[in-house]
Amino acid sequence: MSAGTTYILTWVLLWTFLLSVCAFAFRRGGAPERLGAGLILALTLVTAAGDLFAYANGLRQHEAFLVGRLVLEGALALGFLLLAVRYASLWLGGAMLFQAIQFSLQAFYFVTGRAHDTLYVTVNNIDFFGILACLTAGTLAASRRRRAAETQANSPLPETI
Repeated sequence: MSAGTTYILTWVLLWTFLLSVCAFAFRRGGAPERLGAGLILALTLVTAAGDLFAYANGLRQHEAFLVGRLVLEGALALGFLLLAVRYASLWLGGAMLFQAIQFSLQAFYFVTGRAHDTLYVTVNNIDFFGILACLTAGTLAASRRRRAAETQANSPLPETI
């Protein structure tokens, strides 16, 4: 399998995973999971649009492009921070740690002026997978809590003697 085929296959799998996890969070998650999925989806779409624009115009390593990407990563980290302060959810703590790695990766490549190489792509994809895994775990926990609350609400009250 060629490097190009591997790249396209990875790209398709990550986008499929992203859309599946966000749909799952919107359908089964609580407010923090829905807001987190919305943040991830919105900023990923903006980043993808920026990548397409930069690639089409030959600006892939242009400083403005790299600063924009760094700002978007910081915005997602800030969004996770605000959600964590508001909802104090464990999955948000994990997502914030992964987002800190992502921001550090962007900052490292920006400051050193290195081109995005195989190491960058690998760390970026693993990190993004970790963020989506945190969102999935949070959605599963919220769904389980909601089902337990519904079961308890529908159960008959014990009889008193």
